[in-house]
Amino acid sequence: MVRFRDVLKNKSFLFLWVGQIISNFGDRLTQMALIALVYKRAPGSTFELAKLLFFIIIPVFVIGPIAGVYVDRWDRKRVMVISDILRGILVLFIPFFILSVKNFSPVYLVVFLVFSATRFFLPSKMSVIPDLVPRNMLLLANTLSDSTRMVAAFVAFGIAGVLVDKIGAVNAFYIDAVTFFVSAVFISNMVIKRIMPRIFMSRFRKDIISARDALKTAIRKSVWHEIRDGIAFIVEHKEMRFVMKNFFILMAGVGSVSCVLIVFIQETFDSVTKDLSLLIMFLGLGAFVGLMLYGRFGQKIRKDIAILVCMALSGLSVILFAFIARSVPNLWAAGAAMFLWGTSMGPIIVTLNTMAHELMPEETRGRVFSSLEAVIHLGFLVFMFIAAVSAEHFAKIWILCACGAAFFLWGAIGIIGRLNAGRAK
Repeated sequence: MVRFRDVLKNKSFLFLWVGQIISNFGDRLTQMALIALVYKRAPGSTFELAKLLFFIIIPVFVIGPIAGVYVDRWDRKRVMVISDILRGILVLFIPFFILSVKNFSPVYLVVFLVFSATRFFLPSKMSVIPDLVPRNMLLLANTLSDSTRMVAAFVAFGIAGVLVDKIGAVNAFYIDAVTFFVSAVFISNMVIKRIMPRIFMSRFRKDIISARDALKTAIRKSVWHEIRDGIAFIVEHKEMRFVMKNFFILMAGVGSVSCVLIVFIQETFDSVTKDLSLLIMFLGLGAFVGLMLYGRFGQKIRKDIAILVCMALSGLSVILFAFIARSVPNLWAAGAAMFLWGTSMGPIIVTLNTMAHELMPEETRGRVFSSLEAVIHLGFLVFMFIAAVSAEHFAKIWILCACGAAFFLWGAIGIIGRLNAGRAK
């Protein structure tokens, strides 16, 4: 049986893994700093938080589908390195605007540009993993990759509230910029054994010229055709439709609870970032434990059933957290409920990504992942605003409970349907 240490012996995957840890840590410092800035401007407003998240998500639709096409044409390692460098430079502009411009609009613009660069990075990262490890290590490689993202995210949130208070939001942005540059160094040291035709040449000047010419040609002849191909692949394959639907439901649920949960915690525990960051740390710890357990035993479980069971358990955990936090506003009791929530959520993304990798042809991964992201982030964006507006009129605890009930019903009904379909065969 393949073990985690076997995957980490692959130096190229190790470089990707470490680089991801570093840059994700910095990302969460920036997000916590932005949350603090939004709270300072509009305390208790779910709608203002939704506006910030809008500029984070909208590049998925504007940039994502096109980015996926070029990821399949370009050198994926170099795309990740350049994306990291660009994001590091852009993040450095946020402190400048905070200190010199009273209007918050330029910050929204920079956030949009940073996450536009991320649209090139993410499909490149997801597409390159199967080129770094053999097929029998793919599940564990995805587990490590996703656990890295989750743990770096949640643990960073766990210390970010205190850190932002001590060093200030401006310094948090500086640290984030440095993490992008360090990540670029690690990723540049990856060695991808599979050699494919690439647009990039050896020198920077040739890179720019080739990219420019390819951009003109592709837009004129085939970009939109290839985007349609990515969407068509998802629609025409039954199991890819299953992946898409469950990704959509997952992101719709996350979008629904995101803004509401942040403000709910701020109001319940009467703090801006401190208790929020600690509770998210419990969520991250639970996600890490869930991922490790799934990585160890998940190879023996049907992937579709594992996804749906975790969906149902996640829904119950959301309801449990909401009632514990409101009735017994004790940080440790609420943290225990968050831990259970994370444990059930962790394996979902890993399993969905693994199913997608197993189903996709190598030459179309970038465009399919980008098309998939566009569809599922639509769910996040739409339901985020619905929940944010609803939270201005209804008690936040009931919105959280409604989201949890929807998760539970989706998982439970899905399990029954998949098992019955299996018996029918």
